[in-house]
Amino acid sequence: MRIGIVNDMRAACEALRRVVDSMPDHELAWTAGDGVEAIAMARRDRPDLILMDLLMPHVNGVEATRQIMKGSPCAILVVTATVSGNISLVYEAMGHGALDAVDTPILGAAGEVSGAGALVEKIRTIAKLIGATARPQATVTTSHTSPPRLLVIGASTGGPKALSELLTPLPHDWNVAVVIVQHVDVAFAPGLAKWLGDRTGRSVRVAEHGQPLHAGDVLVAGTNDHMIYSKQKTLEYSDEPRDVFFRPSVDVFFSSVAEHGGRSGVGVLLTGMGKDGAAGLGKLRNRGWHTVAQDEASSVVWSMPKASIDAGAACEVLPIDRMAESIISRLGG
Repeated sequence: MRIGIVNDMRAACEALRRVVDSMPDHELAWTAGDGVEAIAMARRDRPDLILMDLLMPHVNGVEATRQIMKGSPCAILVVTATVSGNISLVYEAMGHGALDAVDTPILGAAGEVSGAGALVEKIRTIAKLIGATARPQATVTTSHTSPPRLLVIGASTGGPKALSELLTPLPHDWNVAVVIVQHVDVAFAPGLAKWLGDRTGRSVRVAEHGQPLHAGDVLVAGTNDHMIYSKQKTLEYSDEPRDVFFRPSVDVFFSSVAEHGGRSGVGVLLTGMGKDGAAGLGKLRNRGWHTVAQDEASSVVWSMPKASIDAGAACEVLPIDRMAESIISRLGG
């Protein structure tokens, strides 16, 4: 896998170069000192993966990610000095198509690199993906007494931004529980929930093991295990099946909902790389659910929705700004 490095700090660039050089089957494609140079380099020589810093002069990593994904799309991993200290920018970058984020390794005085383990694992995961060898939230109260209907959503690359655009116009007081599987590491799930809550004005929480669903809930999968909907009508986490690459997997979750979630609900598959969710969405459709896939024009990466469309799993193909209207017409406002 050919990897580009974008960072304005010489020591950081050298640390990243040494990490790349230490990994078999991966090689350095180029380095760029800021976002402007990165955009130009990606246009001239698109790599398999870009390691993108956030805080840089001229054009920062968020804007560079947006422009690269628009003009020369490729896998982008945010590598910044402190992910937790830049969490808002991290999710902005992920909204434009970055896959994940990790802290920058440190180059020591003797030339040793420390803190590289997490970066190495992220690179290996992305190589497999592309085929290369919270603040407490208030609970929404409603007058509904009947069990809530379900809106289940799967997303990956570009998902945070798409999720915020989808959730914002949905009713706050309705007899619906919303459950989301977004491909994101466990370390970022609480930050994603907070970011979505801030962006949408809703109460968004990380789902807990054994949690029942209530009207008004907006819950996000929060571990590196699979989230499933059990026959007891609760959300649970399981490390099975072990052979499924994505963790949490949209397919595993949608399949469990198809098995235990009744015959009435809406399933949505948003922007993302790969095919996760297509099979599960098909199972929901076969159970009588209304299923929606995001269209190509509004997707950052159209692989996941396209796979569901090709498999005949989607009842509708819609741009992100028309999905809420369709969902409300099916579930009630």
